[in-house]
Amino acid sequence: MITVAVPLGAGRAYDVLVGAGARHRLLEVLPAGARRAAVVTQEAVGVTVDAGVEQRTFLMGDGEPAKCLETIEELCRAFSRWGLTRADVVVAVGGGVVTDTAGFAAAVYHRGVAVVHVPTTLLGQVDAAIGGKTGVNLPEGKNLVGAFWQPAAVLCDTEVLATLAPREYRSGLGEMAKYAFLGVDRLPDLALDDAVAACVRCKATHIAADELETTGTRALLNYGHTLAHALETAGRYDLRHGEAVAIGLVFAARLARRLGRVDDGTVERHLRVVAGYDLPTEVPAGTEPAALVGLMARDKKALTGLTFVLDGPRGVEVVAGVPAEAVEATLKEAG
Repeated sequence: MITVAVPLGAGRAYDVLVGAGARHRLLEVLPAGARRAAVVTQEAVGVTVDAGVEQRTFLMGDGEPAKCLETIEELCRAFSRWGLTRADVVVAVGGGVVTDTAGFAAAVYHRGVAVVHVPTTLLGQVDAAIGGKTGVNLPEGKNLVGAFWQPAAVLCDTEVLATLAPREYRSGLGEMAKYAFLGVDRLPDLALDDAVAACVRCKATHIAADELETTGTRALLNYGHTLAHALETAGRYDLRHGEAVAIGLVFAARLARRLGRVDDGTVERHLRVVAGYDLPTEVPAGTEPAALVGLMARDKKALTGLTFVLDGPRGVEVVAGVPAEAVEATLKEAG
């Protein structure tokens, strides 16, 4: 079992356990004194956990449409009817949709109940369940309502990844590819447990430097996500998140080239890494560039005009005020 510490401010920290069978360590990481565990999952997940205390399972709907404010209300009302208290714990078992939604419910129920994540997808293990970002979607965009609520622990059981459908597993590789551009070397050469742990360590470094995304350091983890979230919203989530991120990574490299920040070699490297994971690299046919630009203008990073995480002479950084004309032209190039 690999243990990665995620340091936070004021001496706080939590552990991420990575390895086969990690979910069986749940009782060890529960907050002291927790009498009840509200297990939030989806029927299709099919992974069971034993909290070692009184527990009840609360099912939420499948897919991104279930990641909404209505689900938060349903969960919180169900918690209340069961008698969950601030001394108890929420356990999220599932992919990013589950950990994002259950984490947000835990953050707002009784103004904060501890949460432990048991991510069951590769995407959840390398990214979504780590770092305390929780939230739900609005019709106007993805993850527009949420809260920072750090988990008490995260259990990345790589054993359960063998149950994933091939497309779902590849979706996780889209997030993994992102870390190849954020300083994680030789990812494709690493064994699965080591690759997951390497991504978690990289994310932990950014979280430690900027837990609440106030200095811009943590925003680098959104590399490829500005277009990705717009594609997901515009396409009503026909694309898996990791597929959209893969397209967003290549788009970001092409946009950086158009702005004179990088050369052709950088774009070629992005294409090579993403294609090496058998992921899409082009914007889906029929996507309207102007509509995507409108959606990207609502991105949470967009404080002063269109804002992207882009590569450049100083490495990957947040770039504000990107001209809409350059973005539209790059979208047409990438379509």
